[in-house]
Amino acid sequence: MEFTIQHFIALAPLLITSATIIVVMLAIAWRRNHSQTFLLSVAGLNLALLSILPALKVAPLAVTPLLQIDTFACLYMALILVATLACVTLAHAYLGDGGSGYPGNREELYLLILMAAAGGLVLVSAQHLAGLFIGLELLSVPVYGLVAYAFFNKRSLEAGIKYMVLSAAGSAFLLFGMALLYADAGSLSFVGIGQALAATGMPSSLAQLGLGMMLIGLAFKLSLVPFHLWTPDVYEGAPAPVAAFLATASKVAVFAVMVRLFQISPAASSGVLSNVLTIIAIASILFGNLLALTQSNLKRLLGYSSIAHFGYLLIALVASKGLAVEAIGVYLVTYVITSLGAFGVITLMSSPYNGRDADALYEYRGLFWRRPYLTAVLTVMMLSLAGIPLTAGFIGKFYIIATGVESHQWWLVGSLVLGSAIGVFYYLRVMVTLYLIEPNLRRHDAQLHWEQRAGGVMLLAIAVLAFFLGLYPQPLLNLVQQSGLAG
Repeated sequence: MEFTIQHFIALAPLLITSATIIVVMLAIAWRRNHSQTFLLSVAGLNLALLSILPALKVAPLAVTPLLQIDTFACLYMALILVATLACVTLAHAYLGDGGSGYPGNREELYLLILMAAAGGLVLVSAQHLAGLFIGLELLSVPVYGLVAYAFFNKRSLEAGIKYMVLSAAGSAFLLFGMALLYADAGSLSFVGIGQALAATGMPSSLAQLGLGMMLIGLAFKLSLVPFHLWTPDVYEGAPAPVAAFLATASKVAVFAVMVRLFQISPAASSGVLSNVLTIIAIASILFGNLLALTQSNLKRLLGYSSIAHFGYLLIALVASKGLAVEAIGVYLVTYVITSLGAFGVITLMSSPYNGRDADALYEYRGLFWRRPYLTAVLTVMMLSLAGIPLTAGFIGKFYIIATGVESHQWWLVGSLVLGSAIGVFYYLRVMVTLYLIEPNLRRHDAQLHWEQRAGGVMLLAIAVLAFFLGLYPQPLLNLVQQSGLAG
């Protein structure tokens, strides 16, 4: 195929991210310098983010049979790059500089995050099963290393091995499903599969089995019930910035490709599969929220909470018409903002050379009297995750409910309302803990290093953004409306 300048402009975000990986790798080989590696990573990610603007001008464009760059891909590329930038900033604060920092090599963490981000960019623009699989593996393999990065901590190593073994099983299901789908449809492209399934009216049992197995593979990555068992252990064991990446960029990429697959081949979401998705959605909402009730570890609580949030998102996927794509876009943006804020607070509270992260709830008791600004950020994030009005999370939930009502999915809407009611309890429990008065506690704000200050400024910006979008969501709604799958 003939490559023109338009193709390179469309691919610019991915090309710049890939170039950044090579530059960072060469810089590490030449001279180990934590701050230099951080600055190179941030510069590359910012350039990739800016290159989305010219890419929008040439979209929609099928770059190769594998990748389609359209407004939908550009929105999710931007979301993944912003989430990666935030995680890189948090990683810099977490690993620290100077003699008291992280005991191992710090620089490779940035390399692994950049590689995973590149996989996410491939994934959201995939229009072919081969593109989907390449993107998914490029995203997953570096994450195994990232989860086990704090190798001197037994929990981190255990989480890395657990995630790797179970993720490999998920990938095997995905590949088998693709093979069955190809056997039935005779095509690997999403459009080809959609046309083949639509031609027969109802998908054949072979196609349904293939789609079901693919769903198992993707549901594992999104930690939907009953494929969720790895989530709390991996979130708890992974270093805090890595858990933030896993909860945001990694899941957004997988959900975006799932939306594309189900929207382009509508037959995929009809019949038995639609009922299966409904059951998974209700189970994820109820199990996620009920299991979070008993947690006294903040990372595990956020892990279970993320299971519930992706259950809410499945409601829009099951509805799959009207407001669905718009609702998913709005919800994912608000979810990424709030998750980054919540994990960001855990990151700035933790330091890896103390053995483990500050993720136990008792460590946040009376935090308001020690670190007032971190308390303010975490309070806003908890309110937003609970979907309280005047926060970004409320707008996301409102859209999901509107989608469910529009398509008369009353069971799903009922489970969302019930799940949200349960969720309010454990989010408020975290908030109350922050303001408890400990005996003999004097008010002071801890001294921060400059890299932690950078993380702190970013967290305050995230909290302001969560409030702003709750009060005035119009810019976000306009952005998402322009990024429909029609391109």
